[in-house]
Amino acid sequence: MNLNERLTEDMKAALKAGPAGKARLETIRFLRAAVKNAEIEKHAPLSDDEILGIITKQVKQLRESLADFQRSGRQDLVEKTEAEIAVLSEYLPEQLSADEVRDLARKVIAQVGAQGARDMGKVMGPLMAQVRGRADGKMVQQIVKELLG
Repeated sequence: MNLNERLTEDMKAALKAGPAGKARLETIRFLRAAVKNAEIEKHAPLSDDEILGIITKQVKQLRESLADFQRSGRQDLVEKTEAEIAVLSEYLPEQLSADEVRDLARKVIAQVGAQGARDMGKVMGPLMAQVRGRADGKMVQQIVKELLG
């Protein structure tokens, strides 16, 4: 079952859950709308990787909003946003830990022969290709800076 089919099935299940599945249903509908808009823009169905990219982007936006809501003391929005992040995270592959990213970064640094911070671009390209969707870009960048620094 591809990711688009899984979203459809999960939406049906959330509909059947009634009021208990309302928050989940809203989140999945929002995600399906984003996927549909991207398909219209592309004029073709999206692959699972492209859908994962959309989910990752939405989770990132929600985390930024979450920080704003926490700073402004909006507990109602904090809880709603955390629930949305939890639903979207179910569709993402398991995230890599900082140690796993560090190990991958060391391997890529050795492969490309990077010597210092000026070689960061040579490392980031191949490394991001390996961790795409499984690690936050900012964390990867910090680890590479630390290792090359």
